[in-house]
Formats: sequence, structure tokens, C-alpha cells
Amino acid sequence: MKIVIPIDMPSLDESISSTFGRSKKFLIYDTDSKEECYIDNFARSSQGGAGIKAAQVILDTGADVLITPRCGENAVKVLHESNIKIFQAISGSVQHNIDQFLQGKLLKLEDFHGGYHGNHGDGDRHI
Repeated sequence: MKIVIPIDMPSLDESISSTFGRSKKFLIYDTDSKEECYIDNFARSSQGGAGIKAAQVILDTGADVLITPRCGENAVKVLHESNIKIFQAISGSVQHNIDQFLQGKLLKLEDFHGGYHGNHGDGDRHI
């Protein structure tokens, strides 16, 4: 299974990015091989629609799961249409969130925002 997590620093010891569409990078973590891969989030610099573009990046990775603190409604539509499950990130490191997910302790994300239309967000905040 492939898990994707929005990050700003490429390390399992860092916090998860507070934003999805405007995060600097994404971690792709393969639960079978335990391998991690970091990719740039080129959607971050988009004038608008960063969430939808970031969702497409996630689809292109072949992900099964997204762990994020928040996500916009338009991105969620794209992700749900591709059967990607979205879980609520919790405080702590990326590794802590992966461990909690694997133990079945993360809840599905159910509160989606309308987007930050025209606002580039704060990609430097962390949870």
C-alpha cells in the first residue's frame, strides 16, 4: 500500500505540513517495502486550483491513502473518485502518523474546507 503525506522537510522525523495543496513536497511511503520517496509539489505555486493539481500529483503516484491535516472540497472530489482514502493527520512526526495509521488509530478526514481561493496559504506552518 502507498501512503502519501504532505511535507515541507524530507524527513520522517519532521512534522506534517499544515497544508495539502501548498505543501512543498509529498512523501510517498510504501508499507510493503518500507521505502520512502519524496517528490516536489509543483502545484504549490499555482495561482489557483493548487488542491486539485496536488490531488492529480497524488493520483499519479498510485497512492491508496492520503494522510493530511486538512483538504479542500475540490481536491477531495478528485481523490474520492479515484478511491483514495483520506485520513486526519495528528500532532507529531510523519513517522508517528504512519505508525498510528498502520495501527488503525487515525480517523478518516471528514471536514473539508472550501479552498483558499487566491490565497497561497502558509506552507511553513506545521501541525
